[in-house]
Amino acid sequence: MIPLRDNIASRTFPITNYALIGANLLCFLYQLSLGPHLERFVLAWGMVPAQVLGSHGGMRLAGFTTVITSMFLHAGWLHFLGNMLYLYIFGDNVEDRMGHFRYLLFYLLCGICAAAAQLWSAPGTRIPMVGASGAIAGVMGAYFCLYPRARIVMLVFLFIFIDFVEVPAFFFLAFWFLLQFLSGALSSSAQGGVAWWAHIGGFAGGIVLLPFFKRRR
Repeated sequence: MIPLRDNIASRTFPITNYALIGANLLCFLYQLSLGPHLERFVLAWGMVPAQVLGSHGGMRLAGFTTVITSMFLHAGWLHFLGNMLYLYIFGDNVEDRMGHFRYLLFYLLCGICAAAAQLWSAPGTRIPMVGASGAIAGVMGAYFCLYPRARIVMLVFLFIFIDFVEVPAFFFLAFWFLLQFLSGALSSSAQGGVAWWAHIGGFAGGIVLLPFFKRRR
């Protein structure tokens, strides 16, 4: 199942959301241009928990910068396109309810919440975490609270059949979060792969931070 769009029209032009998509695109294109130097670049600017946390578990200032930079790096085309699709679908409406600058700050803070959850789950790993999915999960958490009755248009593949169906945003996002939680509980973050706990932390952070950022109608 692939989400395509929602049925909630934004009342304002989502300039911040488009700017975030553009920034991610530029960073990804730059990654593609690095060729054999890409691995060194990702190790330098991706978030490596063992480097972010000091020997006594404290936060290193130099490592904290990678918490931000890692939000704009991606591991491949599918990783990048999937994240940008979700940001495109859910971000404009959340920005509409917050305002442009508040939404940018909210997005970055959700990314920090996601990184904190990943640091908690695997503090000693030297595998870099990259991707905007933690921050986008926070946007989805806010959307979950703001627009639970919205309809999400899904592209569904059933063997050789393809169909379009609409599902309530509440059920789609609740199922997504449950899937992340079960995957995180059953997997080992130290072995790499998908940063499930970053998704969980970002989603929860979005819900907690929402009351401080949304504007009254």
